[in-house]
Amino acid sequence: MSSRRADAATILVVEDDPEARELYRVALMAGGYAVIAVRDGVDALRVMEQHAPAAVVLDLGLLGLSGADVAQEMSAQPPLSAVPIIIVTGDASGIDPTRFACVLQKPINPADLIDAVTRCLSTSSR
Repeated sequence: MSSRRADAATILVVEDDPEARELYRVALMAGGYAVIAVRDGVDALRVMEQHAPAAVVLDLGLLGLSGADVAQEMSAQPPLSAVPIIIVTGDASGIDPTRFACVLQKPINPADLIDAVTRCLSTSSR
């Protein structure tokens, strides 16, 4: 059962692992968000060309166009540069946490993901 409202913020999930992608999608929908889930950076940028999401949950270890490349592309585009990015990664060492709204280490507890997204949205709306 989803508590998603008609005016729910849209979260873009970018994750190449199908099980993790589904876990994040289901958790965020249960948290009341609208979710678009894609498997790679190219699809993520295509989605963002059509509609800037309220936040992006981004795996850094994507094949092809990496999560770091997606984040760099977002920062170079004014409409997307203000969109909070929640990084999800298996290895958070070497990541500058000041570059992102939040950094979560895999495996991720669904409640922690919802909390991170909620925090990012409340901070970015101030």
